[in-house]
Order: sequence, then C-alpha cells, then structure tokens
Amino acid sequence: MRRSAAETQQQIVGTAVEQIAEVGFHKMSIADVAAASGISQSGLLHHFPSKVALLAAILEQRERDDNAFLFGDGTVPLGWDAFEALVPLTARNSTRPEWVGVFVRVSAEATEPDHPANEWLRDHYASARAWLGDAVQQGKESGVIRADAPTELLVGNTIAVLDGIQQQWLVDRRIDMVSQVSAHISGLRVCWELAPSLP
Repeated sequence: MRRSAAETQQQIVGTAVEQIAEVGFHKMSIADVAAASGISQSGLLHHFPSKVALLAAILEQRERDDNAFLFGDGTVPLGWDAFEALVPLTARNSTRPEWVGVFVRVSAEATEPDHPANEWLRDHYASARAWLGDAVQQGKESGVIRADAPTELLVGNTIAVLDGIQQQWLVDRRIDMVSQVSAHISGLRVCWELAPSLP
C-alpha cells in the first residue's frame, strides 16, 4: 500500500530521530535515513530539502508534542502545578528514549554558535525559564510560594535537574528519572511552600 506524504514524512522523522539519538546530528546520514525509511535519497529530499530542514522538523515536532502534553487542554499550569507537571512529563520521556537521546545530543552540539539548532536551543531555554518564572511569580501572588523564594534559583535548578537526569538515564537506564524529578520538586516545596494560614 502506498504511503501518504504525511506518513512518509513521519517515517523519515522517526528514522532520523533514531539515528540522531545514536550518532548525533553531524554524523546523521541522509542516505542512511532514506534507506532505512524505504525511499530514495531524492525522495527524502523532496520532503526535506536538507539535513537542516529535517532537523528543524524533528525539533518542531518535539516542541509541539511537549506543548500538547503540558498545555493541550488550553490551560497553562502555574504555581506549584507547573513544577508538578514536570513529573508526568518525565514519566512520558522515560518511554521515549530516542527522543531523549535527540535532545541530549543536539543540545550538547547546539551550544556551538554556528550549529543549526543553536537558536532553537536558546529559544527552548528562554521559553522554559519564562514559563517556570511566571509560575513562581503567580505562586507568590496567590500565596502558595513564599515571597522570598529565589525565582532564578528555583527555575535554573529545576531545568538543570531535568536535563542532567536525562543524560544520566541514557547512560544507565536503571536510574528512575521520575522519582528523581519528583524528589526535587518535593524538596522545593519543603523549602519554599507557604503554609496555609490557620483559621
């Protein structure tokens, strides 16, 4: 049965994700991705005219999928809800090792200013910092996070935990990413949660 263009594109993206997760973007081969996808190299380039275009499609899908998972119902979790939402996100990531591998490899490579994903990486971290920063601010205003909570520390450390535990997990799958992230969030709440006033 002939595949639709959308099905072919998804097959190409899935194959490229696996290859990037294994060898990184620079070593990814358009020829190998095409062969593994069951199409010719020219056929692949019809859908994605370059390696950079293919990488852009992969990163766009990752952001789209994560945003749908976190904000799919139209609600942006704020306050402690934002931090707690990272636990099921981590659980989901633990079932998608190839996507974790893409993020870890590409984010490491993309620290170089001339890497095609450098701007994406900057935007990714800026967006994460903005969301979690807004979450802390809203938590302070609503009285669930202490007013003296250091916003930058809470946000920066949380992002560092998320990224760091994913890298460690790729090395050793016995690591329980979910419990690690959950423990981090619990620790933040112990330190910075504002206890409700007694009646």
